[in-house]
Amino acid sequence: MTFTLAPQLASIVRPAVMWWTGATVVAHEHRLDALLAEAEARVRMAPPAESAAVRTMYKRVGIDPTRTRPSNEALLRRVRKGDTIPRINSAVDVVNWCSLEYQLPYGLYDASNISGPVTMRLGADGESYPGIRKDEVNVGGRITVADSIGAFGNPTSDSARTMVTTATTALLVVIYAPIEIPQAQLDRLLQATGQRLALILGGSGSVSSAPAS
Repeated sequence: MTFTLAPQLASIVRPAVMWWTGATVVAHEHRLDALLAEAEARVRMAPPAESAAVRTMYKRVGIDPTRTRPSNEALLRRVRKGDTIPRINSAVDVVNWCSLEYQLPYGLYDASNISGPVTMRLGADGESYPGIRKDEVNVGGRITVADSIGAFGNPTSDSARTMVTTATTALLVVIYAPIEIPQAQLDRLLQATGQRLALILGGSGSVSSAPAS
């Protein structure tokens, strides 16, 4: 599968992309219990600054990040209040762990439910998709990822069509990084994310660049 970045976002977003195969996803991975608790405790003791660059990325496409929060900021606010990272399944839990610590929005998708090339672009007027445990998610004018069927994800909330379940074995991981984040830093974050996925899910991944289409 290929992943491209629409020219309209080339000066706003620097996506990092990983395709993962051979994953074993379970409903609750007990090895994550202590790891997530430690990460939550670190955040409460020394909260990272909410990523100004991510908020600016939203503003550059006309979205108010306070009304429509990036997923990383929503996680940070939740943990700061004393709540825990929501446990969904082992794959989602690993990605939420990374998003909380690195303070960048992550997207996680079941690659077997993706059809054709993937493009990160701005959503068309009125474009939407059924969300995960939500009604329609509007992506008109917002940063979104789409395949030949249509949009299926954005840095706030993803689609039911490509959600990861315990039946998932192939993943697409997308970091919705602002252009200000250096490529070398993103490379390190992808490597760390891959190490965590390998530890908890097994399998292996390949990093994909996101050239402008």
